[in-house]
Amino acid sequence: MKANLNLYCRQLLALVAIFATGCEISKPQTLNPKPHTLSETSEPQNHKTLPPDPNVSRALVVINENSTDAVEIGNYYVQQRQIPSSNVLRMKLPVHYRFPEENFQSQIADPIRAKVKSLKDKIDFIVTTRGFPLAFVNEERRYSVDAWIMTMNLKMEPMSQKPSDDEFRRCISPYLGKNESFSAKKYGFFLVTRLDGFSVADCKRLVDNSLAAKPEKGPFLLDGDPTKNNEQFTRLPQALEKAGEILEQKKYVVNLDTTRVFLSSREPVMGYVTWGSNDASYDKAIYRGIRFKPGAIAETFVSWGARRLTFEDVGQSMIGDLIQSGVTGVKGYVSEPYSIALARPDILFDRYTSGYNMAESFYMASPLLKWKDVVIGDPLCNPYRKK
Repeated sequence: MKANLNLYCRQLLALVAIFATGCEISKPQTLNPKPHTLSETSEPQNHKTLPPDPNVSRALVVINENSTDAVEIGNYYVQQRQIPSSNVLRMKLPVHYRFPEENFQSQIADPIRAKVKSLKDKIDFIVTTRGFPLAFVNEERRYSVDAWIMTMNLKMEPMSQKPSDDEFRRCISPYLGKNESFSAKKYGFFLVTRLDGFSVADCKRLVDNSLAAKPEKGPFLLDGDPTKNNEQFTRLPQALEKAGEILEQKKYVVNLDTTRVFLSSREPVMGYVTWGSNDASYDKAIYRGIRFKPGAIAETFVSWGARRLTFEDVGQSMIGDLIQSGVTGVKGYVSEPYSIALARPDILFDRYTSGYNMAESFYMASPLLKWKDVVIGDPLCNPYRKK
């Protein structure tokens, strides 16, 4: 593992000079939007009761009992996924997206750690929900709570808001680029995902879509932006094109665009990558109009896409819009992560279509630990699982 970690360090540190200045998205943009009315969200659709996934014992669901939303969503997930009751931790935390960093160990990490230790089955995945704290926001420090839960058993300091090369090296994930099922015992941390969105209905739909997911051949919508195809961003366009090549080699339907057009789709998609509001031709109506097949996953090259998971009509594009549109899994960031932290689409879609679950796919594609990352969706979603 040490040799592999050193390899990743060398690869990623070679990019620091390119990425450390950010990705032109360090401050939310102020848009002048037309009035926007949230589309009506129907109640989650009933679906056939499926046999329990053999991996449910690997998941711990954490529910904030002070939030009625968290209780409703968490109970729904436990019921629909048939999670063992022993694998549910009910906590009482403030119902606010911000959480005091100084209270993390005593109020969040210690109870979760004790629960995991008490269980007979090993835990690899931890699921939080809407109504559970999202971010630490103390002065200039803004981190993802989920990202800290992931590494609560590791003695590691997070990177500073303006990290040095040594800090990047320290926080490189040893799971980056792997091609193997995840094991918390092996790696020393957990994979954390969240059932969150603008509404309870959106969150329940994440669960329904996961259970209804099928191994669709596409389409995969990969929307590049030629204005970002320069020295500062060279790795992201390359990764996007490589993702298209990999999917085409696997005989999937791919729509890869590298022109100035902001891509739309006439049919629901199975995968989506976009520069969102950072695209020079960004069209909010198109972004919000993308529809998704059950099991679809997405990444947006946007710094503040998960700054809140309540609706806002100003600032950078939000991953909550894609959740509302029916995506099953998506990654976002609570504040400027620098482009080195963004999920690599070539790894993400390759692993997902190779039969790894959603959590494994996102985290094999994600370079950094204990940072700004938020992964939305059911970690066990796995439409391409080998039978």
